[in-house]
Amino acid sequence: MALVELNNVTKVYPLGKTEVHALKGVNFEIDKGEFASITGPSGSGKSTILNMIGCIDTPTDGQVIIDGVETGGLRDKALTRLRHKSLGFIFQSFNLIPVLNVYENVEFPVLLGKRTQNKKEQAEWIDYLIDAVGLGKWRTHKSNELSGGQRQRVAIARALVTKPSIVMADEPTANLDSVTSEAIMDLMRQMNRELETTIIFSTHDPDVVKIADHVIKLQDGLVVDDFKVDSNAGGTSINSSGLVGAGA
Repeated sequence: MALVELNNVTKVYPLGKTEVHALKGVNFEIDKGEFASITGPSGSGKSTILNMIGCIDTPTDGQVIIDGVETGGLRDKALTRLRHKSLGFIFQSFNLIPVLNVYENVEFPVLLGKRTQNKKEQAEWIDYLIDAVGLGKWRTHKSNELSGGQRQRVAIARALVTKPSIVMADEPTANLDSVTSEAIMDLMRQMNRELETTIIFSTHDPDVVKIADHVIKLQDGLVVDDFKVDSNAGGTSINSSGLVGAGA
């Protein structure tokens, strides 16, 4: 069973007297443990799809299914539980809390939910994540004392702290230089492999797309290509009708 499934998802936004059709019947599946890229030009629907998977927004029509649960049938409390238990977010603007230091920013999502581990285990897990993203020496520093790349590393640790099954990253390298971007994507890939966390990220950068093992290409609110990368065969492509074709 797929971990994430979108079935004929549409999204229409009102704009004055007109309507913007952001998604026009999107279908795809993402399996557990994948490092998946949602790619396409600006306005193609990348952020809208991440908002659907993250239960931040709801489709105008169609189904979004997370780990077997159809999210459209959930009430607010159930959606909140799902977001806290199963979903993590990495934002391109970092969204750190300026008055908190690195440790406190990473810890913050845990404090918002129901405690599932004792304080000692929780502290050890937070320390592990901070060390894993290379910020052990900066754990007491506040965000205004960090570089852009360091802030994004904090955001990655924070997204992982509740041990979600899915982490979504909206253009995670958009505000970073090329060297830092490469380091951040390598770190996300490392976390994906070590923790077996499914990571879904949006990007329009072809260099970032290259490291994904599943690529979903959008254009004008439609999926125009969907392929999984096989290191031996070069990839298996699934077109919009669901037929398997040549590698991409």
